[in-house]
Amino acid sequence: MSRVDTAWLRMDTPENLMMIVGVWFLKPKLDIEALRERCAERLLPYRRFRQRVVEDAMGAVWIEDRDFDIENHVCTVELDVDPGQTRMQALQSFVAMRAAQPLDPGRPLWSMELIEDFENGESVLLARLHHCIADGIALISVMLSITDGGALPSKNRKPEHDAHEGEHDWIIDHLLKPITDMTVKTVKMASKGAAKSMDLLMAPDTPTDATVHMARLGFQAFNDVAAMALMPDDAHTRLKGKPGQTKTVAWADSLKVDEVKAIGKALGGSVNDVLLSCVAGAIGAYLREKGDDPSGQEIRAMVPVNLRPLDKAYQLGNRFGLVPLVLPIGIENPIERLYAVRARMQELKGSFQPIMAFGLLAVAGLLIKPVQHALLNLFAKKATAVMTNVPGPSKPLTFCGSTVERVMFWVPQSGDIGMGVSILTYAGKVQFGLITDAELCPDPEAIIAQFEPEFEKLTMLTLMLPWVGEPT
Repeated sequence: MSRVDTAWLRMDTPENLMMIVGVWFLKPKLDIEALRERCAERLLPYRRFRQRVVEDAMGAVWIEDRDFDIENHVCTVELDVDPGQTRMQALQSFVAMRAAQPLDPGRPLWSMELIEDFENGESVLLARLHHCIADGIALISVMLSITDGGALPSKNRKPEHDAHEGEHDWIIDHLLKPITDMTVKTVKMASKGAAKSMDLLMAPDTPTDATVHMARLGFQAFNDVAAMALMPDDAHTRLKGKPGQTKTVAWADSLKVDEVKAIGKALGGSVNDVLLSCVAGAIGAYLREKGDDPSGQEIRAMVPVNLRPLDKAYQLGNRFGLVPLVLPIGIENPIERLYAVRARMQELKGSFQPIMAFGLLAVAGLLIKPVQHALLNLFAKKATAVMTNVPGPSKPLTFCGSTVERVMFWVPQSGDIGMGVSILTYAGKVQFGLITDAELCPDPEAIIAQFEPEFEKLTMLTLMLPWVGEPT
């Protein structure tokens, strides 16, 4: 197992399991035998789904599970509905319960549970996969390959084990060598006294461009390392603290992607800027409803950044870094808040923090568990949430002849982080998922409920702005 994947394997704690949890709503309802047949045909060719993990003193290794039985991983489940509960509320409770239950370590670290008859002729498929198998980009590729019309990785590509065995070279080529080159060239540049002419730094198309560029990158890299090391702990709110072992989940899919795009374009921002601004607004509104005053406060969310070429998405494993994104939860004005989010995103462009975080995870995979946990808890102290934003297919997928009407997923949290925010655009809608610690935030649906109103306020204020060319 690669060192980075080993780090994710060892990151499990009783409070936070490193599982990615996802739900598909399928209509018409799906039969368990059809599901097992599709998984055997399309999922098991990925070797990681047939292999179990064995840990040793040097780390961990993938071993073929000779007793593999697909019925241990793909099964049906009955949904228990308590008196007074709707079936949707019962499903939320079930998902939260499963998010806090570890996978069987003696078997491949994944499972699928099918609620064959949920309601209104729908089935619900709940999938759980340990993060050591793959990151989000790779799992999107897997998801697409098992749907109707999906294709398995081409046979002329390198097998998965070759990709993992080449991780050492990948780290050297993409992490260590560029930083080393920057350092050496920066030192050489300084020794030649090039700094005496600041005009050269701004002059394009000169022989010094490459050297100057590398110097800038070297300076940026050292600044980012220092920024990560010296970053203060995150602001204290009711959402930050020591999590327990019980989770709660909520979700919504009320926003249309086209409307989000239109608002982003009108304000000179991206879809991502709009959605993150709504997330910050929803959290701020939630805190105000609880009687807290978030005015002037900001919290950080650790955001994954893909470091994998998209044409290599078929290779499993983890190749992403993390950046701390500041969410201005204390700004009530939606437009002002969007501009603040956009400014924060601009600050992260060109940052070396994602690749530094990847390197930290690689180093952590070499360490014994107590030291690794202490190292990785640095991330937890700096943030309140983990947040991911994944662009999904623009049209509904089909699976075994059924339409995948909705897709939800929940990102795991590490260390003492107690909140995970997941945003997925799918079939023209924004799927917004939230998983929280039951002690720190027992009612994530109250945050979800603020998401659409925050977007509506942003829309209303945008429509009230002067049009271009309108007399003022």
